[in-house]
Formats: sequence, structure tokens, C-alpha cells
Amino acid sequence: MEYPRVTPEDVEFLKQAIGPSHVSAGESNRDLHSRDESYLEPHRPDVVVWPQGTQDVVAAVKLAARKGYAVTPWCAGTSLEGNPIPVKGGICLDFTEMNRILEVREEDLQADVEPGVPYRALNERLRHHGLFFPPDPGAHACIGGMIGNNASGVRTVAYGATRDCVLALEVVMADGNVIRLGSRAIKSSSGYDLLRLMVGSEGTLGIVTRATLRLRGLPPEYLTVVASFPTARDACDAVRDTIRYGLNPAALEFMDAAVVGEINRDRKMSLDGKPMLFMEFHNVNAAALEGQVGMVEELLREHRVEKIDRGIGADERARLWEVRHGALESIKRNHPGRSVLLVDACVPVSRYSEMVDNAREAVEREGVAGFVWGHAGDGNLHLGLMYDPADASARRAVGRVNRAVVEHAIAAGGTCTGEHGIGCGKLPFVEAEHGNALEYMRRVKAALDPQGILNPGKMLPG
Repeated sequence: MEYPRVTPEDVEFLKQAIGPSHVSAGESNRDLHSRDESYLEPHRPDVVVWPQGTQDVVAAVKLAARKGYAVTPWCAGTSLEGNPIPVKGGICLDFTEMNRILEVREEDLQADVEPGVPYRALNERLRHHGLFFPPDPGAHACIGGMIGNNASGVRTVAYGATRDCVLALEVVMADGNVIRLGSRAIKSSSGYDLLRLMVGSEGTLGIVTRATLRLRGLPPEYLTVVASFPTARDACDAVRDTIRYGLNPAALEFMDAAVVGEINRDRKMSLDGKPMLFMEFHNVNAAALEGQVGMVEELLREHRVEKIDRGIGADERARLWEVRHGALESIKRNHPGRSVLLVDACVPVSRYSEMVDNAREAVEREGVAGFVWGHAGDGNLHLGLMYDPADASARRAVGRVNRAVVEHAIAAGGTCTGEHGIGCGKLPFVEAEHGNALEYMRRVKAALDPQGILNPGKMLPG
């Protein structure tokens, strides 16, 4: 489907409606909004708008509805599957200036925020209240993008993904009307659950302008454990049994030996160059925590653990999680001039060891540089594939590895994307995962966005 270009007259209309300093059709701003952190081809919007409030979004969407322009929401641009790339041009709504924390209700464990709030800035504010927002994707993500992709991260195994932490939304629909979904109650049996439908829809069904988030209390006691193993299979089997026996980690992360080596090289660290688990445990008091971790250590020894490092201080704990979050950046810095295709797939935790083996076999079969890590506690695998973007055969090789790993995940009862969303990159796999349910998804899209103006080219193939 072709979409019209935004006319100079309509650019001027937007400047008058929203303010000339908040609208730009300049080349540099359009270039900055043409790509995210993915390997995918850039596409420039016709105009970039920085809304200051809901009514600015309404003005832009109503113009788009009248003229048939594509509208693509944008937050931090850290997506990895092309989710915010404006593949059909049109209007790009950059929410980085709608970045207010509107209210923190400490007694209700809730916060109201605008979509451009970075989740790390939110948690810095919340820690003074003894609270935190659990989803932790690691990048400099904003709340709006996290809602769009149903982002998760290292704490998902204990606290759930973004969808589990959103209570209410204000949403601008494709016709420019504003609706409110959900409530401040933590549960409801009222009406169709449009709230959960909106979370993870990547801005294809409506554009979020305000969110009420469910918070958690900071744990009174926590302990980080780093464990190294002789083989990746040993480490992954330990993950399976840690979950199976209800040992309740707050975070459970896997890194293969190659990733550990890249971190050591980039960060000048001396972590054991072996497959490794990062584990964190939260509990109400030190005695309960000690008993919990004691059982975990016993289980790890059954899986041939070679070294267990526990009792890490607060500063070292923060540093270790920083390097875990920065694993991809370390790999990139160690391979200048190379691009990365980051595979994101998720399987039942009982199939995680098999999934890691499959990924390594695919990498070796194609002879490419591949690095495996992931949120092992919830079965989420990441595979970073490095390649020379100027080498067509290398691009095809990493594409084959990506396809092999994703198709294996779907066949194992998993999903083509654990947390990065569909965007453009995962469109080839949606039909294999959803089958004839895809037709009903298309009907939902047609009902809520009959002109197809909201983030077109995403979520639904064809």
C-alpha cells in the first residue's frame, strides 16, 4: 500500500498547531529518525513532530486520518527489530519531550508517567520512595517503547514483563479520539481487555500518551551469585532445575564462554572464561535469603559448577549487572566495522539447553561469529551475529542462522520474539507462529485502524 507524502502546506499546519520549534522537516532530523539500533534498512519520515502533550498527538493523528499519512511513534530509538522505523514515511511522533513523571502514589505502589520517560530515570526517582518499576530491558529505553514492545529483561522471571506492570493507559486512536483503558485497581473483570491488547501492539492499534504503572517495593535483602560451569549444557540444565524446583530467582541470566571473553576484553575484567550464570535472589530477611541461596548452591553443584561467587558487595553487584546489560555493546566495540543481527527467541525453559545447542550448531555450520546469552530463567535466548555489511554472502549466512534459530524456537513450542517485538525483522515468521489466528489479528487491526495509518509495515505480514 502506498502512502502520500506530507505536503509542505501540512508541515506548516503542524507548526501552527503544535509550535514551530516542535516540528521539523529538516534533512538531519529526518535522518536521525530513519533507523533504530537494528540491522534493518533505514527509511526517513517526511516530518518529525515532538508533541508536548496529548492534544498535540491528537492534532497530528487527525491530520493523518484526513490525508492518509502514515504515523510512526518514536521514543528512544533503541529497538532491535525496526519497530520505530517509518517505513512508509509520513509523520514521526518523537515522544522524548513528553517525559514527565506525573505522579507517584507511594501507598498504592503506582506511578503515572508520559511515554518519553526513560525507565532508568523513573527508577532513580522511585528508589527514594523505596519502590521500583521491574521491567529492565537494559537499553536506554523509554516507557512508551517498552509498552509498545511489551519489553521485559533480567527480572522477568520474578516480576513479569511490561504487560504485567501496566494498570491503565491513555491512548489516541487512529481517528484522533482519546480513550482510557484500565483503572487504578490491580484487577478487573470488566469488559474486553483492550489494555493488554494495546501493550505489545507496537503503536499499530493506538498511540499511548499516558500510563499508570504498577510498582514493587525494593527488596529488603538481596544477594547476587555468579557461577561458572565447564560447559554451556551444564549451565543451562542448572537453569531448568532452578526454575523446576521453585527456587525463585529474581534474575537468572546465561552467558556463553565467548560472551564472557568479549566482556573481559572490552571491560578489562577477569571473569572466568567459562559459560556463566548471573543469579540474583530477593527475600524478606537475611536468614530466609541464606536458606534459599544454600539450596541453590547445592543444586548448582549437582550440575558440575566449577566456581560460585556470592556475597558480592553493592558496588560490585551494580558493576556486574552493568556489564551484563552491556554485553552487546562490548561485542560491538570489539568488532569495529561490523554490523550485528541480534536474534531474540524464546522457548519453554525445559527446552533452553536444546535451544542453546541449536544456536551454536547453526553458527558453526555457517562459519559466522556468534555469541549466545539471554534471560535464561524465562527461556529467552539472544544470539549476536557479527558480519561485514559490505559482504553479501556474509549477510546471507547470518540470515540463514537467524532463520534456523527462530524456526527451531517456534517448532519447540516457543515464539519468534521473546521481548524485542515483531517490527519489520520478524515479519517472515509471524504466520508460522500464529497460523490462521493471523487473519483475526488482521480483523482487529482493520477495526481499530481502517485506513492502516498507524505504524504501517509492522506486526502483520502483507
